[in-house]
Amino acid sequence: MKQLNCLIVDDEPIACDIIAQYCSHLPFLHIVAVCGDAFEAKSMLVNNPVDIIFLDIHMPVLDGLSFLKTLRHPAQIIFTTAYKEYAVDAFDLTACDYLLKPFSLERFIIAIDKAADKLNTITNRTMPMQEISADHFFIKAAGKIIKISYEELLFAEAKGNYTKVVTCNKTILPAISFTNFEKLLASDLFIRVHRSFIINKIRIDSIEGNTIRINNMEIPIGSNYKESFLKCLFL
Repeated sequence: MKQLNCLIVDDEPIACDIIAQYCSHLPFLHIVAVCGDAFEAKSMLVNNPVDIIFLDIHMPVLDGLSFLKTLRHPAQIIFTTAYKEYAVDAFDLTACDYLLKPFSLERFIIAIDKAADKLNTITNRTMPMQEISADHFFIKAAGKIIKISYEELLFAEAKGNYTKVVTCNKTILPAISFTNFEKLLASDLFIRVHRSFIINKIRIDSIEGNTIRINNMEIPIGSNYKESFLKCLFL
């Protein structure tokens, strides 16, 4: 197995030591750095891309969940925390695994295997889409390759391992994750307004409270996204 670069982000030195000790049992794991807070980790990631991040949740100033939201192209995230109540939010953010402290070496290895499998899938996957120009892209769905114009795309919705793509004249359901679909989009036109929705801001008809209307369809605004969404409207 190829070497996997790992980053430990935890403000508890004992927890960091345990993870480092567990990593030492798997020779293909290489610890790039150990960071005590999210800001130190973010600075480190600028010039040191990693494959796996072991991420605590309760940390000073910026917690682990909030830190993950700031990462544009995150590595495989394995949360390591004493708080089970954040598991749903973690998996909504496409976390690879969620380890409750104290966790065993056996459970740690299971999480590593999941991360390695996902990384191999990403590496070996023939991507079902390819961006062709500045105003459109192609995506594979229902046995066809379909051209999608940025201007005609209304919104996209996460549907498990699929993404529901709604345009002015059709709805398709390609077998592509929400995260990978988001990477296809022009960042100046499309805004994440909810953990499960991305919208085309030029297609907004109205906004009322926490609801966006586009072509007589209602799209919710997530509380964690509302402030950044409203700022993006006027950029």
